[in-house]
Amino acid sequence: MTDTRLMHTVGVRALEWLWAHRDGFRLEPDVDPEVGFLERFKPVGELALICRVLFREGVAGSRQAELARKLLDHTWRHTLDGGRMLARGQRIEPLSPIPFEVYLPYKELGYSEPQVERATVLYHRTHSWAALELDPTRRLGLSAFQRRFGLTPSMPEADIVGSTWLGRTPEPWTVSGHIAYDVTHTVFHLTDWGEHPDGLPPDIADYLAMWLPVWIDDWLDLKRWDLLGELLVVDACLPRPTLDERAWEGFAAAQQADGAMPAVREMPQGEPDELFDMIYHPTLVAAFASVLATSRALTELTQVAS
Repeated sequence: MTDTRLMHTVGVRALEWLWAHRDGFRLEPDVDPEVGFLERFKPVGELALICRVLFREGVAGSRQAELARKLLDHTWRHTLDGGRMLARGQRIEPLSPIPFEVYLPYKELGYSEPQVERATVLYHRTHSWAALELDPTRRLGLSAFQRRFGLTPSMPEADIVGSTWLGRTPEPWTVSGHIAYDVTHTVFHLTDWGEHPDGLPPDIADYLAMWLPVWIDDWLDLKRWDLLGELLVVDACLPRPTLDERAWEGFAAAQQADGAMPAVREMPQGEPDELFDMIYHPTLVAAFASVLATSRALTELTQVAS
């Protein structure tokens, strides 16, 4: 089994980089609506989701917990202006679920903006929101978020799973490009981001247990660090995670001294804002994978000791 300290260190260093570059979590309030004001919400929402996992798992050291809380406070107060920017996003694009999806993990961590909640309940009642044309994985995620918020999902999650790529358990060699991310996010949504591994239907869990090690090896050899990180999260979401030692050693070696994680092969070059946009996601994924893998490794050690 992989050294727990190695996995834990990856997460600490990733959070240190994210905190040092916190101004990269920025919005563009004056952007042309046709370009998309809501596009800049994505990094903020992903940060909140991963910080929520960190606090939920309860394996973070004091440094990790401190950085996660500071990042949440900074993005809530400064980037989102106490949630008011989310309310603005809802007014600009009333049918978009993005402001709601960004808001939910903040709400679950104790932050609140009544305007966003009222608008969410209102839009949820409309036929238009339920009729949004979303791919199955995206629809699965929205239904899961509605359930967690306390709303009746527009479509039951059990009715969506079978139409996802992963739910069809197709030929495993077709995993590439966006399909790979559909696979990982289907697992994230079914398990509530690793909280409930038993949320995976048995046939999907068996399919992943067979083919995930192969995909991990492939993406490790290709140095696709962003996707490899997500596959390491999927591994930690399985009922019986492998915590692949070779993959974790390669993943940790790809991380830069300052904690940044390249998406593919080597670190890219660019202006600070451009560079943040290129590497924030694999760095967030590194923190996510670290927390879940560390939690599973400590659970295994506890079970062995008892």
